[in-house]
This record gives sequence, C-alpha cells and structure tokens, in this order.
Amino acid sequence: MLKLENQLCFPLYACSREVVKAYFPLLSRLDLTYTQYLVMMVLWEQPAISVKELGQKLYLDSGTLTPLLKKLEAKALLTRTRSAEDERVVLVNITEKGTALYQQALSVPQEMSCKISLSSDEAKTLYNLLYKLIGDFNKE
Repeated sequence: MLKLENQLCFPLYACSREVVKAYFPLLSRLDLTYTQYLVMMVLWEQPAISVKELGQKLYLDSGTLTPLLKKLEAKALLTRTRSAEDERVVLVNITEKGTALYQQALSVPQEMSCKISLSSDEAKTLYNLLYKLIGDFNKE
C-alpha cells in the first residue's frame, strides 16, 4: 500500500503543482499569484462579499485569506471594511482597478485550455469527480 504509485493523493498533488506552474506566466503579466487570481475571479462575479463567504467559496481559512487580501488591497484591487451592522464581519469590495483587470484576464482561461489535452467530456468528468472529492473532505 505504501508505494507512491498506489496513492491517489500523489497525482492530484503533482497535477495541482503543474497547473499552478502553467498559470504562472499568464498571471505574471497581471501581477497576480494563482491564489490572488482565484480571489479576483470571485470578486469579478460578486463585487462585494464577506471574508467568511469568500473563504467558504475558495476553501481557505482566514489565516490564509487575510494576508492574501492585504496584498490585493495594497495593489488597490480591493478594499476591506467592517460591516456597519456587525463589526465582526469584514466586507471585501472590488475597486475600479480590480474591475478593469477583468479585461486583461479574459484570455487566461483560453490560454490554459490550450495547454490541456482533455476533451470537453473528459474535462467535465474530471471537474465533477474533483468536486465530489472536495465534498467528501468537507462533510464535517
């Protein structure tokens, strides 16, 4: 059992590293890391969101998310403010600069799809299987 070739976790880990590595040159020109890009994708869909909700969407805890948001705020791509209704809630809002970055990022998904040799059906199957696994690990 303890052979690398018998571990499902290893190809998932190796594939994840390769995907992030493939994104690197595409995101460098946007001055974003992969995780910053994920945050921005959420904000391009939902321009205002709580930190808690953002963390849930990205499966990130606040200890990981807070420094990430600070860096994006320093780049003037988002702002963080306390909710007027409940000061414990921190709200994240995309800025004009963050919204403008969307146009520059539009080519990234297409450029990435050219690097992957899966058919549309294979990609959908993989997507569904990966989310099934994520669900299995988040049942607690």
